[in-house]
Amino acid sequence: MRILEICCGDIGAVKVAAGCRARRIELCSGLAEGGVTPSIALISEATACIPEVNVLIRPRPGDFLYSEMEKRIMENDIRAAVEAGASGLVIGALTSDGDIDTETCRRLIDTACVSAGKIGRQRPNITFHRAFDVCRDPGEALEAVIALGCDCLLTSGLQPDAETGIPMLKTIVNRAAGRIAIVAGSGVNVGNAARIIRETGVDGVHSTARKMLTSAMKFRNAAIGFAEDRLVTSPDIIQSLLSLTENID
Repeated sequence: MRILEICCGDIGAVKVAAGCRARRIELCSGLAEGGVTPSIALISEATACIPEVNVLIRPRPGDFLYSEMEKRIMENDIRAAVEAGASGLVIGALTSDGDIDTETCRRLIDTACVSAGKIGRQRPNITFHRAFDVCRDPGEALEAVIALGCDCLLTSGLQPDAETGIPMLKTIVNRAAGRIAIVAGSGVNVGNAARIIRETGVDGVHSTARKMLTSAMKFRNAAIGFAEDRLVTSPDIIQSLLSLTENID
């Protein structure tokens, strides 16, 4: 059975995923900005609902070149996420030359190991996120991610969306040769998930599974563009994706 990871940006999304009996989510905030680390309160609530909660560790939007202060923030976020019950962490960092920042990533993974050990738990599952998609050389980057001991690589195949990235995703899967799970993310939906899986052989897919919800607000200020309709996680989309990933050849 292939992995289906639902990307959740709020507790409403987590509850929908739990109601659909999804087993694995990536938890983050700020989906519109590519995702940042969620609050500890949100992590705690999510881990009470879903068996596998992978928490994004990303201190800000933008590039993946981090200052020393940002690295310390990520370490502290990892400690807090592990203590709050996160089963997995989603990390990534690059050098200014576009290579995997192995020193920083090892530091983050070591922090996860020590934090888990202190409370008698095994090291959380480690996913390397889509920082990979802006790396200089995907072949070298893949080998670096594997050497770090990461369990999973989330990637769109270095393209804006996974469907466009199918050729590179296939190359990555073939080169990985089972040494790490490859999960396709970005723009994955009910209409293209089967094609992405069949044509690339990825181990799973990652999706927000969202649709637009019309606001119940009766009063609206037409001059203000926020506090209106919003994208929400759809149980129907999750159920369709679950069925697809459970039954596809």
